[in-house]
Amino acid sequence: MEGALTLAEEITLLSLDDETGRPVGRAGMAPDRALAGALLMQLALAGRVDTDRDRLILVDAAPTGDAVLDAALARLAAPGAPTDARGAIPLLARDAAEARAVILDRLVARGILRRLDERLLWILPDRRYPKAPGRAEVTEARARLRALLMQEEIPDPHDALLLGLARAAGLLPLIFSAAELAGVQPWLAVVTRIESLNRSLAVAVADIRGVGIGTTQREV
Repeated sequence: MEGALTLAEEITLLSLDDETGRPVGRAGMAPDRALAGALLMQLALAGRVDTDRDRLILVDAAPTGDAVLDAALARLAAPGAPTDARGAIPLLARDAAEARAVILDRLVARGILRRLDERLLWILPDRRYPKAPGRAEVTEARARLRALLMQEEIPDPHDALLLGLARAAGLLPLIFSAAELAGVQPWLAVVTRIESLNRSLAVAVADIRGVGIGTTQREV
């Protein structure tokens, strides 16, 4: 039986339009930094790194068995790597394109996404990743985030971090209507303070919010 999706896989799924399979959310550097944040947080949940207010600590350099996570872990273990979460995010973001390609291939292999290679104006290559109909994974993360805010649920560590990343990447207006977002702001403020790893990761996520250039819908 295949395991649950990782933070990086779920934020990748959330960032694809349901119909076209093209990226949505913030433009600019934010998607790469959001993916980098997901990898850093996943490493923390896996016990490979830890943080305090000022430091990022390598706890265990042993491979996790996940190729994308292990590439990120090797970056953090290299000589001269940043020693805080704020520095680690832009470092890992350098490899975001390669990491995203591996994640997309993995989701295609699991039948969650389809790969379509077409051409724009009969010349420019255009690769899209439409979501496979009928797969629970396609809607599961969105449903969890909606329940978390609409029903004022206390999130587990994974979902608290996923919510922070989705907010940073400008994806919440694609999951909630404007009226819904207005209504959940008080609970959203509570949940985003329930950062289950450490304040420094929360600060790193806040930094991600500052690098986007516009959104497809109203920003939250």
